[in-house]
Amino acid sequence: MKIRRIIYTAFLMLFLFGCEDVLDIEPTDILSAEQLFSDPGGVKTYMANLYYQMPVEDFTYFPNNPNRDGKDVFRYNGSGPNNGGFAQVMHTDNAMHSEFGTGINPNDQWWSQSYSLIRDVNSMIDIIPELDIFEEEKQQLKAEASFIRAYTYYALAKRYGGVPLITSKQEYSSDVDALRVPRSTEKETWDFVIAECDTAAAYLPESWPAGDDRRATKWAALALKTRVALHAASVAKYWDDAPLTGEAADLDLVGMDASVANDYYQAVVDAAEVIISEGPFQLYGGDQRGNDHAAVAENYRQLFERPSLADGEAIFIKGYTIIGNDHTANNYEIWYNPNQLRQSWPHPGRMNPTLDFVEMYETYTGTPGDTTLFATATDGEDYAGFVDSKNYIPYDTPYQIFEDRDARLWGTVILPGTEWKATEIVIQAGYIQPDGGAKLYQKTQTTVNDTVYYTYGAADVANYSGFDPAGGNHTRTGFLFKKFLLEDEDVTPAWNQGTLDWIDLRLAEVLLNYAEAVFEAEMTDKYTAAEDAVNSIRNRAALENIPGGTMTLDHVLRERRVELSFENKRYYDLVRRREFHVEFDNRRRNALLPVLDLRGATPKYIMLRDPVGGNGKSANPQTWQLKWYYRSIPGIGSNGLVQNPEY
Repeated sequence: MKIRRIIYTAFLMLFLFGCEDVLDIEPTDILSAEQLFSDPGGVKTYMANLYYQMPVEDFTYFPNNPNRDGKDVFRYNGSGPNNGGFAQVMHTDNAMHSEFGTGINPNDQWWSQSYSLIRDVNSMIDIIPELDIFEEEKQQLKAEASFIRAYTYYALAKRYGGVPLITSKQEYSSDVDALRVPRSTEKETWDFVIAECDTAAAYLPESWPAGDDRRATKWAALALKTRVALHAASVAKYWDDAPLTGEAADLDLVGMDASVANDYYQAVVDAAEVIISEGPFQLYGGDQRGNDHAAVAENYRQLFERPSLADGEAIFIKGYTIIGNDHTANNYEIWYNPNQLRQSWPHPGRMNPTLDFVEMYETYTGTPGDTTLFATATDGEDYAGFVDSKNYIPYDTPYQIFEDRDARLWGTVILPGTEWKATEIVIQAGYIQPDGGAKLYQKTQTTVNDTVYYTYGAADVANYSGFDPAGGNHTRTGFLFKKFLLEDEDVTPAWNQGTLDWIDLRLAEVLLNYAEAVFEAEMTDKYTAAEDAVNSIRNRAALENIPGGTMTLDHVLRERRVELSFENKRYYDLVRRREFHVEFDNRRRNALLPVLDLRGATPKYIMLRDPVGGNGKSANPQTWQLKWYYRSIPGIGSNGLVQNPEY
């Protein structure tokens, strides 16, 4: 049987069943290559296991909150269903958790799991020459293994810096010292990952047979290379903005010289240009300028609701299932849908986008590329809740203030008073009484002209979705989450029922990686191409072009933040660019409070700015420590490795 048919069956098992029992194979140091690969089932099971273990930061990638259970580690799929509704984005300025005091340092460890996977990949690579298959198939199989190994070492490098590079299977023996491999420098580690991407790209096919599209391709390897090289370039360029000292730094196990940054930026550009010029990819929906903004928002949302139908944009997809293993599906539907749509599930509304994030979206009537704050008061903006002397701008609806904003906001965030699943989502923080007294963050009611008004917008807790601290089921930023949720399906009140595919690599990211590299390296001859790349993404959002010659790096980074929001990019963007300690220096994240103003003849909504914490939760400011740019290396007492600085 051809190896491609064997691997095709492996992917059917992985992405249709994902069963851990199937993956519990015997160690390869006990089985010979002939035994393991003498029939298609051996290769099928082994390759499924490799892909299953990949550290894809997807729906099932989350931190335990240290304030909740005293731990601070990341887990991957297969570790259990109850993640408390946490997601990595809650450790950034983009979002917060509704219930617990979300910190900003997840300290996600992925060490022993990574080297277990690397050993499995190396075992595969070592026995490929013994397989009775065509030479081309051997090359493709090795390239696929190289892609997985590159992905794995990338996950290590961005957490730990330089790590031990183990490229062949180690045979266990009583001589423990013989198994110890010292850390390579951070530069050597990044160079190895990029070389693995090149190996994969050189021998992987451009596509696989129909129905087999979840396998790595040449394009996936090149797209991964743009992500990897951009991270390496940023570390080199911005190392001096947050330098660390100690033995690991002295030995270059962490940190790189700024002089090598442009080499990595060039690697980003080279890989991206192949995808852009030769690849079969296009942005889903194309140019949306002139279209109805509601349709534009829906086009963007549908890209993530049905990734397998997003012709042309998805480069590498990870699938989910609930058949055979309740740990491979995800819990987004039960944790993140609004309280009003909970369907008896006890823990909704956990994902709360911040005002800081929402105001990153520009308007359609402003200068292309520029952002403005929401207009809440005629005498300027502040973050003090209600101030009686201020002149607040009245709005007829709680969503009127957002009506001119980038349609991607509407496709990403549930805004106050808008409809989701044919239900008006009530998000209200209180009311202003006719005498001017403010009733905020408290459940009460008042009667004006025979009409009863409620602080949270409704009498019953099941009929509103904002600010009530009871149970942690209501947003406390004024916003809820929409991206990745399924509009046409009711919430199933049970663990692990979400089987939405995850787009891990897509064209929009490649275009943004390309543009960032061009502007960072000041490749002036490529500015026009970079502008075209960014403007094509803007056009898909119905935004006009930023005029030629006026685009800046800041424009690119803002576009990246909104386009790739909640795709687990923001955290490591702040890490690689050494911006975390700047953004989080005694910082509190902010909320926008829709409040019903009863002082006039006709009730109107006013919008108040307030730091998150008005309900007594997570009000403490957050500060990033420089050492957190790298993780502590576990087990140094036995592995003899040099520890990272300040641990």
